[in-house]
Amino acid sequence: MVQTPTLKPALSWLPFADVLPQPLHKQRITVLQINLGRRCNLACTHCHVEAGPQRTEELSPEVCEQLIAVIEQFPQIETVDLTGGAPEMNYGFRPLVEAARRAGKRVLVRSNLTIFFTPGFEDLPDYFAAQQVRVVASLPCYLEKNVDQQRGAGVYQGAIAALQLLNQRGYGRDPALGLDLVYNPSLPKAGHFQLPPPQENLAADYHAYLREHFAIEFNDLYTITNIPIGRTQQYLERQGIAAEYQAFLAANHNGETVNHLMCRNQLSVDYEGKIYDCDFNQMAGVEAVSPQGKPLTIGELLARKNLDLIREIQTADYCYGCTAGSGSSCGGALV
Repeated sequence: MVQTPTLKPALSWLPFADVLPQPLHKQRITVLQINLGRRCNLACTHCHVEAGPQRTEELSPEVCEQLIAVIEQFPQIETVDLTGGAPEMNYGFRPLVEAARRAGKRVLVRSNLTIFFTPGFEDLPDYFAAQQVRVVASLPCYLEKNVDQQRGAGVYQGAIAALQLLNQRGYGRDPALGLDLVYNPSLPKAGHFQLPPPQENLAADYHAYLREHFAIEFNDLYTITNIPIGRTQQYLERQGIAAEYQAFLAANHNGETVNHLMCRNQLSVDYEGKIYDCDFNQMAGVEAVSPQGKPLTIGELLARKNLDLIREIQTADYCYGCTAGSGSSCGGALV
């Protein structure tokens, strides 16, 4: 069931770091997540990246070359996770995909699906299949009304058509062509906050509805909590419910999720080459630091031939969004 606890009027919470039994420490890095830029064909209301068609920030050739070098030189990297914006629209996308596949890495592309119908990107379904990238596709609900409210009129039908194109190429059916969907709740309203429902149950609902109405097949469903960052935070502040929502997340903190947080074994790299512990810290501008407190770049890690310079993970109160309920990550629920 959706959890909607009653909050105390004081709306107070402990700083996130104070609820941890010990500081969060990095484990060996195995995931390289790259934000290629903020250019996107959509401008979704919940986007923590604040991406859109008018944004121009993107990867530089220099940083792209450094990232390819890291992919080629560090066998410990198992997964290269490409995000944005619409990652497909930003400089370096295809060179990074191809370098990672040559190096035998698992490649994830976080796609909004509607990019398939943007001029110049119509070949993406064939390209994805040829490179055997795993497509992680945003579909915040299986119902049309809810999707279009979050992402814009007509987006749902575009996403359905894109999923059918992927299915035609074997996605969701061929074990080598993984297709995962991502759910997030509608933006909070005063007096009505919610965490994602149980991931397994919701996945069954998605499978049944999409199969019955559109003959669509997919592999996994990931549920992700609305984190108070970017446009979500701006919305909360406009509604005057930012503190109340933060208190809601803190009230639902689940300590069992902490050992599984995505920041533990991941580097998040922005289009300027700066390093962060996770995508949310990246959007908040909270850089990862060395044991000496110095912000790090991908160029420095490459020069020092070491991806494991970070000891302690930087945290903030929005981290409660990752530990609330069953937990939340780029790979869905944590427990």
